Formats: sequence, structure tokens, C-alpha cells
Amino acid sequence: MLKWVPENTNINFIGMRWGAFILSSILLISALGLLFSKGLNFGIDFTGGTLIEVRVEEQAPNLSALRGDLNKLELGSISIQEFGQPNDFLIRLPEQEGGSTAQNQAIDKVKALMTENFGEEVDYRRVEFVGPQVGEELKKKGLYAVLFSMLGMLAYIWFRFEWQFSVAAIIALLHDAIATIGLFALTQMEFNLSTVAAILMIAGYSINDTVVVFDRIRENLRKFKKMPVFDVLNMSVNQTLARTLMTSITTLLALVALWFFGGEVIRGFVNALIFGILIGTYSSIFVASPVLTFLNIRHTRISHAVESPETP
Repeated sequence: MLKWVPENTNINFIGMRWGAFILSSILLISALGLLFSKGLNFGIDFTGGTLIEVRVEEQAPNLSALRGDLNKLELGSISIQEFGQPNDFLIRLPEQEGGSTAQNQAIDKVKALMTENFGEEVDYRRVEFVGPQVGEELKKKGLYAVLFSMLGMLAYIWFRFEWQFSVAAIIALLHDAIATIGLFALTQMEFNLSTVAAILMIAGYSINDTVVVFDRIRENLRKFKKMPVFDVLNMSVNQTLARTLMTSITTLLALVALWFFGGEVIRGFVNALIFGILIGTYSSIFVASPVLTFLNIRHTRISHAVESPETP
């Protein structure tokens, strides 16, 4: 047990449900608004084109001037951004008409410009090419992966518990996924396949935490049949609170270490996981369990409860 979390906490989490619902509504509306207004900064995985990671040995380049030089090449809408260290940057080339031959010629033009500006001491750390058809296919499959994972979890919770628990769990999962996507819309961090993997990992983490709370709720519903449902839910969340916080904190410690030492390539992936762990912990306590108060959970669980001696 965490020493700073008493073993017999009695926090009225369910009593805070309206404040939590208002906060979550503001968060989700903001996330959806950002998604439709600003959109996501899709990476090469989804848009197609070429990604070139460059390191120059000289001092940090003037990205504005370099962007102007690249645009003079007339290769389409080229984007450039700092990547990690001041002398590291990413260049994104759009898909060129004419297939791979035209794309290779565009890459050669960019490399020639880099040599002209920075000499021969230019390190091309990676060059990635994704065709537009592959990008569209990956976008579809990424969406399918998220949707089918949600449906699979819905079916599992329905089978393992009851439909009320399943609905509450999916609401919490959608809450976490939309909030995480909203973070990427707000910050315009690159949204790529690793981000989709992070969202799936967040869903798995969140549902695991939620199932632990739900299992305790079901156990207490069978055990304390005359106790008001609000009290049962509060007691269950409080009983699992130390476990929830300990799991979240230990996971965050590993992610923070990965954020500092993992490098810029996986920074977006780690950012999504850190935010997802925080929002998933919040939803397990303040969203999933309180939603059950609107789903007549007491009546259903009593009718399916195993008959046992009354517990005072």
C-alpha cells in the first residue's frame, strides 16, 4: 500500500460525479473542436511522401531561411521542423507526380541544397518513403484497429460482467481515446502509426484498471445487498484506490525515464502514453464507476447475485 494513501479511505468520489462529468464534457468538446478545426498533423505513415532526418555539424541552421530555399525547388508544400537537438531537423516532401523516379529526383535536389548550404558534413540519419496508397491503407487499418479493439473489449466486459458494466467501460475508453487525440490536435505533434499503437495501449491499460474496480463493485454488490448503491460504488473505488495510484505512478516513472533517454523518434509515442495514463486513471475513478449510477446497476446485480448470508 502507498503510505500516503490510508488503507481505509472514505472519499466521496461518486458525490463528485457532476463536477467530473462537467470537466470531462469540457475536455471532450474541446478535443473534438480542435480535431475538426485544426485537424491532426498526420505523419508520412498516413499522408505519403518522403521524410528526411538531417543532422548538420555546424551551428543550428536558420530554419526560416532554409524553408525559403526549399520552397524555391518547387517540389510542393515542403515542411521543415527542429527535431530534438538544435542542429537536427526533419524535412517532409509531399508525394511527387511521376512515381518513385520523380520522388528520388526530389530527394537528390534536397540533398544538393543541403550540400550547398552546409557543405559535405551533412548526416542523413534516415530517409523514409511511403506511397499515397499505402498511406491511405494504413490510415484505414489504424482506424479499424482502434474500433475493433473497442468492440472486443465491449464484448469481453459484457460477457464477464453485465451490459451496464460494458457500456460504462466503453464510455470511459472513448473518453480516454478522444482526449488523447485532442492533445495531438492541440499540440500538432506528429500523428503516426506509433501514436495509434499508443492509443491502443492506453485503452488496454485503462480497461485493466477499470475491470479491477468493476470486479470489486460486483463483489460488494453481492456482499452488501441492503447498502445503497452510491455507498457500494464509493466503497469499491476507495478500496482499489491505492492499487490504482500505485500502478499509475510506477508506470509513469518508467515512461518519464523513456521520455528523457529514449530519443526524439519515440517522443510522440511516450507523450501519448504519459497523457493517456493520467487521463485513464482519472476516468477509472471519476467516469467509469459514476456512469453505473445511471444504469440501474443495483437491481440487475441483485437479480444475478449468488445467494449468500446477509453481511452487516
